[in-house]
Amino acid sequence: MKLHFYIARRFLFAFLTMLFVLGMIFVLLDMVESMRKFDTAAVGFQNILGLTLLNAPVWMYRILPLIVILSTLWMFLSLSRSSEMVVTRAAGRSALSTLVSPALTVFIFGIIAVAVGNPIAAATSKKYERIAAQYEGTGGSVLSISTNGVWLRQGNEDGQTVIRATRSDLEGTELTGVTFYSFAPDGPPTERIDATSARLVPGQWELTNAKVWDLDNSDNPETEAQAFPIYVVPSNLTQDQIRDSFGKPSSISIWDMPSFIRQLEAAGFSARSHRVWFQMELAMPVFLVAMVLIGAGFTMRHTRFGRTGVMVLMALMMGFGAYFIRNFAQILGENGQIPIILAAWVPPLAAIMMPMGILLHLEDG
Repeated sequence: MKLHFYIARRFLFAFLTMLFVLGMIFVLLDMVESMRKFDTAAVGFQNILGLTLLNAPVWMYRILPLIVILSTLWMFLSLSRSSEMVVTRAAGRSALSTLVSPALTVFIFGIIAVAVGNPIAAATSKKYERIAAQYEGTGGSVLSISTNGVWLRQGNEDGQTVIRATRSDLEGTELTGVTFYSFAPDGPPTERIDATSARLVPGQWELTNAKVWDLDNSDNPETEAQAFPIYVVPSNLTQDQIRDSFGKPSSISIWDMPSFIRQLEAAGFSARSHRVWFQMELAMPVFLVAMVLIGAGFTMRHTRFGRTGVMVLMALMMGFGAYFIRNFAQILGENGQIPIILAAWVPPLAAIMMPMGILLHLEDG
């Protein structure tokens, strides 16, 4: 038991050190990129630093597999150079029993990262995108999903228009049960339009069975309301703007993802990419364990055997290969070419089987 705690402590030290080092490197690189992207004179160095710190949790969460495999390589290489692995094997400890403590440590950390780190990264990501959109003058997202349906907004120098619909097609360009609320530049409402459906074509919305209330120039809007079989509302929205406004699944907390998926499907949109992301987040602890086994499979040997650099390179190549296959499976799952469970869970399980085979062959074979 003491040996397990000792190895777990060594792994945790290597992990936290690698996390700190890569975190500092990321902050410096991202700060340089932000200074290039935004006007420093207009935005200010403090705001750029704040944006960099907001973006840091997202990238640190994304590179957790890299941090884990580098930490594993560092720990086992240091144990091999100090001959501690030789002493451990001489004491009757097998390679697999030695891996129990680091694998269990990273599995527990993976659960904590998904349960706590994921919501933090999602919150900071949304705030970063909102502030960055303000600095860039792009206005941010034009679409949101709620229990009341789909909400869109469009605007120009003449005012803003808020659009609510009960349902939408997959692209967000054909709406059902739609209501338009128009507002003047200084804030007061000017017009309301209810329609059975609305379809976005270049430069305008085409409304079917529309009823229009003039809220600005009428003393009694209801008595003066007009009905039109076809009504046109100018629009500067495009299909690409609406599609981009869905945002990335990574910007939604894992705790909010099930309800968001239900709202998305109730509004008529496809939630397959969000379902794939949700399952992949649940499989993250298993994938981190795979990174530990991959790193250990090539470095649990004494350095006097030589070819240490080659073994480290092979471990990194296998780790990057597993990461690539995982992302490739995610794309196939999002496109509907393979089942969601298969896309999320098979790559980490396969990544565990490969180093386990290497360990059983080289160490205990």
